[in-house]
Amino acid sequence: MALAARIEHDGVRDEVAIEEPLEIRVDGKALAVTMRTPGNDDELALGFLVGEGLIARGAPRAAGPTADLAANIVEVQGPLLHEPAQRRFYATSSCGVCGKGALEEIAVLAEPLPEDGPVVERALLAALPDRLRQPGFEKTGGLHATGLFSTTGELLCVREDVGRHNAMDKVVGRALLDGALPFSNRILCVSGRLSFELVQKAVVAGAPILVGVGAPTSLAVQAAEDRGLTLVGFARGASANVYAHAQRVR
Repeated sequence: MALAARIEHDGVRDEVAIEEPLEIRVDGKALAVTMRTPGNDDELALGFLVGEGLIARGAPRAAGPTADLAANIVEVQGPLLHEPAQRRFYATSSCGVCGKGALEEIAVLAEPLPEDGPVVERALLAALPDRLRQPGFEKTGGLHATGLFSTTGELLCVREDVGRHNAMDKVVGRALLDGALPFSNRILCVSGRLSFELVQKAVVAGAPILVGVGAPTSLAVQAAEDRGLTLVGFARGASANVYAHAQRVR
């Protein structure tokens, strides 16, 4: 699936990131709509449901096109762990989980992470953003990326999307399909800032360390402290700032 579309402006041809809506259904019932870059829609749907606590992270299930192959709809096999609230999820490519009960929400979705876990050199964490493969970003300048790394810095999986939370969901969904959750001995790295929703998704997926090239928000730091996540921001070149649970950084 193409990540970019060609357009013409000011007499030149350019490539821009593709953004289209995706409806997520569970057993035929519409559950959520998100704006995303098409591709890996099954991973996106499954990762979203894991992050919302609606399916177990250790229970892969079928996800794919509807029976009539309707465009921009992905169908997930139920059942859900519980019925979602009566409101309907609506996540834009820039927002994610706006309007939720923030820290109360993440406390419901995920137990605190174990205090132990991998201990990684600061220099390795600082180098991870440079190891992300981002062909879509190189073409368009308009896509975010999430990468899953081993504790030795090997890139295991990477996904790009116009929505930073979608890129994370695609990585989590891929791991669910592969039976590779939770991420107890893995590192997640994102190409942008570190927001609350990314911390929530990392914690629910069981990742002990989350790295970002940009700054964290205050709520992201609070959530990381509360749930035991090592949060690393401004990872660039040879430097990185550790905002929460520095015991995993050597």
